[in-house]
Amino acid sequence: MQTTKLGRTELDVSIAGLGCGGHARLGQSYGHSTDQSVELVKTALDAGVNFVDTAAVYGTENIVGQAISTCREWVVVSTKQGIVQPGTSALGQAFLSAEMFTTRVEDSLRRLGTDYIDVMHLHGVMADQYSYCLAELVPAMLKLRDQGKIRFIGLTERFIEDTNHTMLLRALKDDIWDVIMTGFNMINPSARHSILKKTQENNVGTLNMFAVRRALGSRAATVEIITELQKGDQIDLSDEQAENALEFLTDPDVASSVIEAAYRFCRHEPGIDIVLTGTGSAKHLTENIAALKMPPLPDKVQDRLRDIFGNVDSVSGN
Repeated sequence: MQTTKLGRTELDVSIAGLGCGGHARLGQSYGHSTDQSVELVKTALDAGVNFVDTAAVYGTENIVGQAISTCREWVVVSTKQGIVQPGTSALGQAFLSAEMFTTRVEDSLRRLGTDYIDVMHLHGVMADQYSYCLAELVPAMLKLRDQGKIRFIGLTERFIEDTNHTMLLRALKDDIWDVIMTGFNMINPSARHSILKKTQENNVGTLNMFAVRRALGSRAATVEIITELQKGDQIDLSDEQAENALEFLTDPDVASSVIEAAYRFCRHEPGIDIVLTGTGSAKHLTENIAALKMPPLPDKVQDRLRDIFGNVDSVSGN
């Protein structure tokens, strides 16, 4: 497994990270037992993955804790805490107090079975929520850092609602974030000239989510998204081209599947340190990790993707 330095943290991390949320939640969404999900985490670790990302809301922190109990010293644990009170809108203003936030971080520590969290993120922050986070929750995070309970502080965007990265563009003006998580994929590469430029300038560790989601999972889903983008004048394709918009990705000497191409596209994007892959299937996990070890897509393929999707900024691909 290839490794890299995670921005200013200097943590040596695998370029593939295990995402423990998403649609699968390590298979928990599909009825897997805790033991089965623990084994899936161990499969990733055995393949050389040393970066595991979870969150309180995913309900998988305890699974991660069990899986890393005998190897905590070399696993980089990333988790996330929401910023609003339980039972309220994630997009709303019913914020956690600093004291409530601190209690929830300590709950995460117990579920993870660890004395410290390597990267602690504020989870899914919107632009109109950021000021509160900066004023009230960041001081609590810094206090936890001083106590040795977290090592580095991070921030994740809510990409489905904030596809053009409004919140992160604001946040990256403040030189306090060690790590951020952004949405970036073949269909919406808008982070390329905004977020990734800033993170490279400021040496902020960058995690990539949404590399592969619903829009790339089947031909029908891809056509649906392409049609949506056509109607919004974000891409310019004929109806016939739209029906076959991504077929060139599986031409000889390109990729064996659209999924493989999607992971390779993200893996070799300058500014992205870790590409997260989440699944409930050991087979899919192994295939995704293998894709992330492959070379970049050919230049002509990259150019064609830019021609088609280079101006897209209002779809997540979820």
